Amino acid sequence: MSDEVLLKVENLTKKFGEVVPLKNVNFEIRKGDIISVIGPSGTGKSTLLKTLNLLEPIDSGKIFFHGENITSPECNSNIVRQKIGMIFQSFNLFSHMTVTENITIAPIELKKIPKDEACELAKKLLKRVGLLSKADSYPDELSGGQQQRVAIVRGLAMEPEILLFDEPTSALDPTMVGEVETVIRKVAESGTTMMIVTHAPEFARQISNRVFYLDEGGIYEEGTPKQIFDNPQREKTRQFVSGLKILEFVIDSHDFDFPGVYTKFEEFSLQNDLSRKQKNNLFSVFEEVVVNMLLTQLPDDLPIKIKVEYSRKSSTAKIFFEYIGEKFDIMSGGDEIAEAIVKGRSEKIEYSFDDNAEFRNKLTIVVK
Repeated sequence: MSDEVLLKVENLTKKFGEVVPLKNVNFEIRKGDIISVIGPSGTGKSTLLKTLNLLEPIDSGKIFFHGENITSPECNSNIVRQKIGMIFQSFNLFSHMTVTENITIAPIELKKIPKDEACELAKKLLKRVGLLSKADSYPDELSGGQQQRVAIVRGLAMEPEILLFDEPTSALDPTMVGEVETVIRKVAESGTTMMIVTHAPEFARQISNRVFYLDEGGIYEEGTPKQIFDNPQREKTRQFVSGLKILEFVIDSHDFDFPGVYTKFEEFSLQNDLSRKQKNNLFSVFEEVVVNMLLTQLPDDLPIKIKVEYSRKSSTAKIFFEYIGEKFDIMSGGDEIAEAIVKGRSEKIEYSFDDNAEFRNKLTIVVK
């Protein structure tokens, strides 16, 4: 991997009214990098690509390409886009043009390449992605996967230094995803520098040398695919890559809304396809620990923080209890009947005490 920095972002901020998807974002793209950008919906992943391609103006900060400030008013954005190409999820092919015409129009019009030379390049690239036989076809004669491959070829025809992919397979039928991912892998093997917004973790793991997890207005965590997917260091990254679904609430009164809490568990279980056994065990553990143990033995130490965590990947359900006060393991020396019920519905129970935290007592239970 080259140490040459192609693009540098400094304190990039982008706002949409009161919403600030990107705030003081900083990073570099080096020559040969293949960076996958992952994260929940609404965290600014697509917006980030559009700012790099100058399709979205930024509110503050700077973007440098080969050391030149391309966010300066004097910068010619059309020239920048020839060097920083972008592939959209919706293909954006011209329906009235053939495949070859879609590919060659930009090189001919913008780069002033002779038509015969542009057509030869188009044929070469179409052959590379297995679509040479479709050179004279129109977009509506192609499948979604074929259209996206043409869109990729159109981007490559401009010979960009950086190619940005905005969820390139999200608009495709599942049966067509593989063919497009294969083409992107071939592009990566050619040495093209790329940044890819994707919701496909395995694809990101296989193709990238760097992964950005976006959340809280910026790059929440960055690392190699192995670091991000196998050993994330921050909580939200861990939740995302593990496919975790979270339910959080607080019990702050002895007279709390018991039916309302039951409804929370019911809705969470239905939304995330928990088994009936897991749902019943989760709520039973909650009821015994909170109602029959904590609220009776720690009357002065409300509130109690509750977090339910379910991993679709491993079908594992956990419930976490955090409460303040002096060190006290509620599962030792409390209500023996309640303890027996909890243990009978659990695979693992762990208690810890953190003297530096506000909620110092922490109880984690993995339910059956």
